[in-house]
Amino acid sequence: MLILTRRPGESLHIGDNIKITVLGIQGRQVKLGIAVPESTAVYREEVYERVCEENRLALMAAENDLLAAAQLWKRQK
Repeated sequence: MLILTRRPGESLHIGDNIKITVLGIQGRQVKLGIAVPESTAVYREEVYERVCEENRLALMAAENDLLAAAQLWKRQK
C-alpha cells in the first residue's frame, strides 16, 4: 500500500484519467473529491463488498440452474 500525505486542496493522480483531491478534513473524517471517467465505477468499500457477494451468489445460482436444466434435458431425451 502506498501511503501519501496531502493537505486540503492538494491532489494526486492515478494514471492519466483519475484525480483525487483532498477537499477538507473535519476531526477524523477526510472529504475527498474523485474525478474519474464516467465509465469507471466508484464504490465505497462496504458497497463494493456487497456487490461482490451478490455477484458470487448469482454465479452460484446460474451454475445450479444450468445443472438443473441439463438434468431435465437428459430426462426428456
